[in-house]
Amino acid sequence: MIHVQDHWTARMVAVYLEEAADTLRRLPEKRVQGYGSTWPDIVQDTWDAYGQSEARTRLGPPTARAIDQMDRTLPWLRWLDGDDQKLVWERANGRRWKAIAGTRGIDRSTAWRRWSYALHVIAARLNVGAEPPTTTEMANTCQAVGGRLQFLQHVRARPVFDDGEPGGRDC
Repeated sequence: MIHVQDHWTARMVAVYLEEAADTLRRLPEKRVQGYGSTWPDIVQDTWDAYGQSEARTRLGPPTARAIDQMDRTLPWLRWLDGDDQKLVWERANGRRWKAIAGTRGIDRSTAWRRWSYALHVIAARLNVGAEPPTTTEMANTCQAVGGRLQFLQHVRARPVFDDGEPGGRDC
């Protein structure tokens, strides 16, 4: 099992994903290394500097424990198909239901139901003790099957013959 939890619920999964999104937001920005100067910064008078640039405040960097937790939590999204991954991640980042539903052309309650179903899928997989597939395992899966059917075959965790009979190969 990934974490030391007896029973996972959809709410617990949502909290862990929100914490992972917050940790990712607090990581330092990626900067392109370019030309630099050894000259000191120009110290401007407060009257000169007022209103010229917007002050940016950031939360402090995340702790090592938070980063480790984020690294264990983000692979959970691999158990979902692409659209559900995006929906769950947008909601974890605090995006409003109206905006999420508007970009997909669905009703807010439909977006909520899909989000809730996705969280329950993750919680069920965690309760079974399953490990998220690695990137190489996902690349080795059969690409001939559509996204949701391929996901359902992963959930089933039983091999399937070409003719649909259990016990054979996936493709």
